[in-house]
Amino acid sequence: MKTLKVIKIGGNIIDNEDVLQSFLKELSKIEEPKLLVHGGGRLATKLANQMQVEVKMIDGRRITDAETLDIITMVYAGKINKHIVANLQANNCDAIGFSGADGNTIVSDKRPVKTIDYGFVGDVKQVSTKSLELLLNNNITPVFCAITHDKNGQLLNTNADTIASELAIALSQIFKTELYYCFEKNGVLKDVNDDYSVIESITSENVQQLIDNQIISEGMLPKINNCMHAVKHNVQKVCIGKPEMLFDKNSTYTTISK
Repeated sequence: MKTLKVIKIGGNIIDNEDVLQSFLKELSKIEEPKLLVHGGGRLATKLANQMQVEVKMIDGRRITDAETLDIITMVYAGKINKHIVANLQANNCDAIGFSGADGNTIVSDKRPVKTIDYGFVGDVKQVSTKSLELLLNNNITPVFCAITHDKNGQLLNTNADTIASELAIALSQIFKTELYYCFEKNGVLKDVNDDYSVIESITSENVQQLIDNQIISEGMLPKINNCMHAVKHNVQKVCIGKPEMLFDKNSTYTTISK
């Protein structure tokens, strides 16, 4: 069984063109099958401000009304996705851009309204691997933006970390999947003010203690929940750290496993 690397990148890479170009150059050198998932960075907010569309956030989460969804679709599935694909091609890495609607790969349900109405936000319901298996086995790299669909014609803004996790789980039936969350820190930190206090290993046995002690909290908590969900559903391992963890064997990062 081949090993597949599912890699998620966020704004710390997307928002810095030099960093993005360097990352894509190194990514192209990975010979094993790979799949890239990207968020939206700051560009959607910048464009919304230019178009005088109000940006509504609650607890760091974007409220996606119809106008905002249009902007997100333009930026995520258009500008950012095609920019990444074009630059992978420039590095001789054949790639195809995806939203969840393409190839019917990711179907989501619109998030139900409880205390907060998030608007056109999707929670992943089903992943189809048929077209992805064909591409990956032919050395073509799928590049996913953070948009899914409900199979009734509606696009939905969807958390990129969750998309990466659900893709890794679905593809674990075909490949030995490894999931990499690339962000600006060296990994999960014991002390948020000390970049070198990396927790190198998190397992199902010690994760609850880290949460209870509030070492894992706030923005890191949903990311860790995605990680634990992945390893409980046949993903071999999940790594969190700087992009260098993919390319430098001596780099320090956090590994999440059973």
